[in-house]
Amino acid sequence: MTTKRDYYDILGVQRTASVDDIKKAYRNLALKYHPDRVTTDKKKEAEEKFKEISESYAVLSDSQKRSQYDQFGHAGIDSKYSSEDIFRNADFSSIFEDMGVGGDMFEEILGSFGMFGGSGHRRSRGSGRGRDLEFEVEISFEEAAFGTKKTINIPRHETCDACSGSGSKPGTKKTNCPTCNGRGQVLYSAGFINVSQTCPKCRGEGSTIKNPCSKCDGAGKVRGAQKIEVTIPAGVDTGSRLRVQGEGDSGSRGGLSGDLYIYINVKEHPVFQRHGYDIICEVPISFPLATIGGEVEVPTLTGNVMMRIPEGTQSERVFRLGGKGVKNLRGYGTGDQLVKVIVETPTHLTSEQKKYLREFERVCNGSVNPMSASFMDKVKRLFKK
Repeated sequence: MTTKRDYYDILGVQRTASVDDIKKAYRNLALKYHPDRVTTDKKKEAEEKFKEISESYAVLSDSQKRSQYDQFGHAGIDSKYSSEDIFRNADFSSIFEDMGVGGDMFEEILGSFGMFGGSGHRRSRGSGRGRDLEFEVEISFEEAAFGTKKTINIPRHETCDACSGSGSKPGTKKTNCPTCNGRGQVLYSAGFINVSQTCPKCRGEGSTIKNPCSKCDGAGKVRGAQKIEVTIPAGVDTGSRLRVQGEGDSGSRGGLSGDLYIYINVKEHPVFQRHGYDIICEVPISFPLATIGGEVEVPTLTGNVMMRIPEGTQSERVFRLGGKGVKNLRGYGTGDQLVKVIVETPTHLTSEQKKYLREFERVCNGSVNPMSASFMDKVKRLFKK
């Protein structure tokens, strides 16, 4: 198994490098290893290098991905992002603007390597990937612990059914673009590189619409909504993100649909609190029960259970119920339930009840209060100094 090189070493920058430094380093290396600048016998090596430096730039120029990488290295990136996610939202366009070379050219090169969408080939001419969508789903504490299914209604752009996404009025055809003569690309020189870039007139489609569809006004997409059933796995928490591939906006001109990202918000529970995969609850117990011991009924996610209280239990003592917590999101077992008992002080006593308590205090004469005795010994030693 090949060990990945450090992203900072690949770009030749310090770990404290600014975003501008990272952009500058990438620009220099991208031009050096551009596949059009090397001889045929070195093209394969240049392509691999180009992918390597581009991946490094995509991670280190994104503050969230960079933070993840700084903390966990390649494992943190590989476990959280797919190849497509790594390059998503990476800004290639602003790096080469002064040369008249747009970021589309570099994205096209990476796309031919399978870096955008993992297809291993270029997208169809003029196609555009649909926009990713975000949606927030609120679930109960129990649903987060055990998993659930939710049917959600997603507003999104969908392929126009009148023109099947072509944008042309039914019964009419598109005409060849006069600017690119149907090629979808225009060729011009940018310094030492001959650049083939998307035609600005037809946006790479190679044709123009003379008679647009009346339903979608030539866009090929219309605003709609779709009901989707989403499986939410056990163990999610507030802030968890689920990706549903292909359920975002429809692509244009045959392009892939975007993805749907679902963000989880878990409602607060009246009894339980969550700490990682453990849950915590406080249970009040009476003074006599804490003193002489016994059993108390404790709520859990799977129903009430009886828990033994040993003799002489102090307030805020924590008991552990193994396996009564939340299931691990990645399948590594289940957390525990931590039960903190609170010894409740009696209130609103009658005269007779107070009488018995005073008699109890007199009979005990401090002999059953080890914590108080220990505290007073510390105080006496303090004032003897």
